[in-house]
Amino acid sequence: MLSKLIVSAATAATLMSGVAFAQSSTVNGAAGGAVTGAIVGGPVGAAVGGVAGAVVGTAIDPPPQKVVTYVREAPAPSARVVVKEKVVVGQPLPETVVVTPIPDDPTYAYAVVNDERVIVEPSSRKVIQVIK
Repeated sequence: MLSKLIVSAATAATLMSGVAFAQSSTVNGAAGGAVTGAIVGGPVGAAVGGVAGAVVGTAIDPPPQKVVTYVREAPAPSARVVVKEKVVVGQPLPETVVVTPIPDDPTYAYAVVNDERVIVEPSSRKVIQVIK
């Protein structure tokens, strides 16, 4: 009986946290999922909803196509930048990597690291997309 309740609460919390995330950008991620889960399934739902919400809340929106096109066509810097760390979406670039703002959209910047062009969030240096 308890396992059926937990599975039901987990399913409902997962579905509801996605709906809550889609409807409101102010309450999302782990906190939004926990609130939704608590409403649907009580304390167990809060825990499950928090985990589900955290997964949904960490999704990164892709940049606009004009930003991707600019980064593809922008001239590469003359100095080659190589880092030991793997470039991973969602993780910040090392401080040694110079990021260049996108002129028409300063909410994005780019860098060429390990021969890969990457789009980053300038304030956090978090990688948003790796251009292949």
